[in-house]
Amino acid sequence: MRVVVWSDGAARGNPGPAGAGAVLTDDSGHVLERRGRFLGHQTNNYAEYRGLLLGLEAARQLGAREVEVRADSELLVRQLEGKYKVRHAGLKPLHAQAVELLKSFDRYAVRHVPREENKLADEMSNRAIDEQMS
Repeated sequence: MRVVVWSDGAARGNPGPAGAGAVLTDDSGHVLERRGRFLGHQTNNYAEYRGLLLGLEAARQLGAREVEVRADSELLVRQLEGKYKVRHAGLKPLHAQAVELLKSFDRYAVRHVPREENKLADEMSNRAIDEQMS
């Protein structure tokens, strides 16, 4: 089974009230699952990683063997590709956890997408803040 993981994070004020969001779809765009989590007072980059982890964990629970991550955070994508170093101490454990989760799939890809293509995950991350989803 292959799923597309759309992930996003939001922080109002950066740092500020933050939320993580993920939407899983099949290749045709049919939504399989939506997840959101309120993160308290955090940075946007922290929220981006938490959105990714939320989506990857959901993909594992669905039994996916292949994932394609699509995220609008260039920093997150480039760090996962190994093109940018993870300098912030608070992001290092999240990055390590994401890499381990990605490696647990038979195949994976990570792709940067424009913000306007990531509206469903953006909506979930903001909804997580508004509704303080746990």
